[in-house]
Amino acid sequence: MLTSLQMHFSEVLKLILSKNTYSGPEAWYGSDMKNQQSSWLYELTAIEIEEIKQAVLLSKKTQPDIVKVTQQDFPLPTLEKNILAIHEQVLRGCGFTVIRNFPIESFNKEDAIRASWGLGCHLGDAVSQNALGHMIGHVKAIGNEIKTTQTRTYRTNDLQPFHTDSCDMVALFCLRPAPTGGLSSIVSAVTIHNEMMKIRQDLVEVLYQPFNIGRKGEIPEGKEKTYQMAIFHDYKGYLSIMHDRNFIDNALSFDDVPRLTPLQEEALDMLDSLAADENLRLDFKLEIGDIQLAHNHSILHARTKYQDHKDPTLKRHMLRLWLSQPDGRPLPPVFAERYSNIELGSKRGGIVVPGMTEKIPMEPE
Repeated sequence: MLTSLQMHFSEVLKLILSKNTYSGPEAWYGSDMKNQQSSWLYELTAIEIEEIKQAVLLSKKTQPDIVKVTQQDFPLPTLEKNILAIHEQVLRGCGFTVIRNFPIESFNKEDAIRASWGLGCHLGDAVSQNALGHMIGHVKAIGNEIKTTQTRTYRTNDLQPFHTDSCDMVALFCLRPAPTGGLSSIVSAVTIHNEMMKIRQDLVEVLYQPFNIGRKGEIPEGKEKTYQMAIFHDYKGYLSIMHDRNFIDNALSFDDVPRLTPLQEEALDMLDSLAADENLRLDFKLEIGDIQLAHNHSILHARTKYQDHKDPTLKRHMLRLWLSQPDGRPLPPVFAERYSNIELGSKRGGIVVPGMTEKIPMEPE
């Protein structure tokens, strides 16, 4: 017999699925976006590039500690106007953009990190990316990483499947690309949802119901090693997604976590297959000075496997920021299980564990 809560959930789910599909700028196809670069590619002007360089010099005088640098320490009077438009496109438009010509090659390593952090201050509020308190992440193959279900894939050169991160917006700054592979891929979660509705509505229903998710050992105070979270969420007029199959696999490494049902397996397989579909996804190679911005609630992102340079000084290297958006979309209450705080107008998301200290490492740790 169904409980009253289960009956309520069933009725809510029927209402959600009766909408059939979602529309708007978030519902796009990669095959179309390939021919619409002008709508999502922004090239910094010579004036804006010079502003960034001057802001780095100024911030070194006003605030030597990078993690304490604010917008006021890093003024961008001309670029700031365009950042507002970019910000709107990522949060309320197609969900992503690529910025080109960021002057990474003009800086030493520390100043490149300072410049990335400074621009990030104009895009949102940075949150911690791991239990070490890293406010900037180094996406780089460590080389000695022992791969287990606890491994964070960004520390390897492996394929990184389509996923979302624990924040509103993710920014990826390219310091050096790989000689072979390492393509960035993004896909619209709304389009995946709509395509699944056309083919297998029963599997869409499965993705609106909770899965067991592991934390890979990064456990916030008062929380358990796993938690439950659906993939699709319809809340206050928005379709939001939260998905990373690696973390589902991590939960399954514990004997006391139930195995996936055949329908759950099929639903996840279909979601991942559609995400990788060449008609749905958009691929591009980030070159030196490129910045990729993606809205985690409407976009899944991935990276192909790559072959790296043998010279450690030439290895593929990206800097990553996880950004909270005080003016972002409302999030369903269940997101608090992963984001801790979900209140609009405040810093939300990130990974916070007991004893953690926020810091910006100059090298991968």
